[in-house]
Order: sequence, then structure tokens, then C-alpha cells
Amino acid sequence: MTEVSYEEWQTAWHRTLAVNLLGAANATWCAVRHMPHGGRIVNVSSRGAFRGEPDSPAYGASKAGMNALGQSLAIALAPHGIAVGTVAPGFVETDMTNEHLKAPRGDAIRAQSPFGRVAEADEIAAAVLYLASPAAEWASGAIIDLNGASYLRS
Repeated sequence: MTEVSYEEWQTAWHRTLAVNLLGAANATWCAVRHMPHGGRIVNVSSRGAFRGEPDSPAYGASKAGMNALGQSLAIALAPHGIAVGTVAPGFVETDMTNEHLKAPRGDAIRAQSPFGRVAEADEIAAAVLYLASPAAEWASGAIIDLNGASYLRS
């Protein structure tokens, strides 16, 4: 924040909110029109929604907004038989995080979890599959925090 111009700051916020929050809201609006008999919506948030992102505050805020969006929609869409859930992963080993996970920074990231590693995509996918299943209706509004005990809250 202290190293960018106001214009750069505004651009970063607008871009991040447009993709992470408005994109999810718009996709949900479109999806609901194809769910006349109910269904499931699953959003992907981030551990950053809970702990903040000092290097990317717009990212953390957008993901916190996504959590609130999911919970608001869970209430609004329940009468239509639509359940809304959210997964909030910490670091996941993907192409997008590859550069972050290289040593020495990667060692510090893996050390955040007592398991000494980051998540694999399949672990996050398992939670998404559960929230998308018929068995997850009662989990509507839930935010499943998947971070390998790297950040605990109650």
C-alpha cells in the first residue's frame, strides 16, 4: 500500500473484486436460472479471508466477501432447494502456487502446517464434491476451512 500510487491501488482493488467477488456473484446468478428444481453452488474462498493478506489486502477482502456472499445466498436460495457451500483452502500445490512454493519461501509456507506440507488439489476437490452432493444440503451456509491446521480459529 505504501509503495504504489493511488491509481495503482484503485486498479488492483477493482480488478481483484471484479474477478474474485463479482465474478462469483455473476456466475451464481447465471447458474440459479438453470436450477428450477434445486441444486448446489460451491464457492472457493481462501484462508486469507480469515487471517488477512497484508501483501494483498484486496484479495483477503474479496475472499471474506465471498464467504459472506455464500452465507447470504444460502439463506436466500434455501426456499428454492439450492444449497450454497464454500471451501476456504490454505496453500495448495498447483501451477499457480509453484513459484511461491520454491525454497526458501516454500519451506516457510510448508512449515505453517504441523503436517509440514501444503494441500494437494485432490484434498480440496474432495470437499467440493461433498458440498456438491445431495448429502450436503444441511451444510448449506458452511465454510469448510481446509488449511492443515496452519491457521486455527473457533
